[in-house]
Amino acid sequence: MAPNEQARKKHYELFPGYVSTLAVTDPELIETFDNFAFDEVLGHGSLDARTRLMVQLASMIASQALREYRVILGAALTAGVTPIEVKEIVYQAVPYVGMAKVFDFIHATNDVLTERGVELPLPPQSTTTPGNRAENGLAVEKQIVGSDLVEKLYASSPEDQLHIQHYLSANCFGDNYTRTGIDIPTRELLTLSMLVSLGGCDAQVKGHVAANLNVGNNRARLIDVVTQLLPFIGYPRTLNGLKCLNEVAPE
Repeated sequence: MAPNEQARKKHYELFPGYVSTLAVTDPELIETFDNFAFDEVLGHGSLDARTRLMVQLASMIASQALREYRVILGAALTAGVTPIEVKEIVYQAVPYVGMAKVFDFIHATNDVLTERGVELPLPPQSTTTPGNRAENGLAVEKQIVGSDLVEKLYASSPEDQLHIQHYLSANCFGDNYTRTGIDIPTRELLTLSMLVSLGGCDAQVKGHVAANLNVGNNRARLIDVVTQLLPFIGYPRTLNGLKCLNEVAPE
C-alpha cells in the first residue's frame, strides 16, 4: 500500500521531487507516518503553512534531528519562509537549546541556503548595542513575561545567582527578542515549540504558555502548534506540553 491521495498531495507540495529512501526500504512505516502527519494531523487546526513549518524547524533543533531539519528546511523555503526568518529561528535556539547543540544546525542552514543561491551573510537584524542591550532586554522581557513577575524573579533570586537574571534580561531577551526578522508573537511560538520538544522543561513551558497568552497567542493557537509537533516529537512530550498548557490556560 501507499500513502493516501491527500497525504501524497501535501507531501508533494512540501517536498516536490523528493523521494524518501524509507519509502523503498520501509514502505509500511512511511504509509502510516505520511497518512498521519501529512493528512490527519496536517488537517487539524488553523495554522498557516509558514507558521507550521517554522515551529517544526524550531522543534527539530531542540530534538537534535539534523537530517529531518534539512528536509523540513527545504519545505519551509519552498513554502515562503524567508532566509532571514530561518536564520532567526536558528539564532533564537541558542539561548534555549545551547550553542553546542545548535552549532551543526547553523552550518546545515548555511549549506542549504548556499545551495539555493542565497548570499551570506544575510542583512543584520540586531537592534541593540552593548550599551543598551540590558535596558532594552529588560523592557521586552517585562512586555512578554509581565513586569510583576520579572520584578519578583529579581527580588527572589539568591544573591549568588542574581547574575543569571541579568543574563536572561540582557542576553536571552536583549540579544535575541529585540531582533527584527520575526515578530514577538511568532518568537514566543518558536520558544514554546523548543521547550516542549526538549522535554524536562515543565516550569519553562508553563512560563512561556503564559508569555504566549500575554503577546496574543490564544489557547487554540497553542494547541494547534503542539499538535503539529506530535508526529515528530512523539506522544509523551506532546502530552506533557498539553498538561502544562491546561494548567496555565484551562479550557
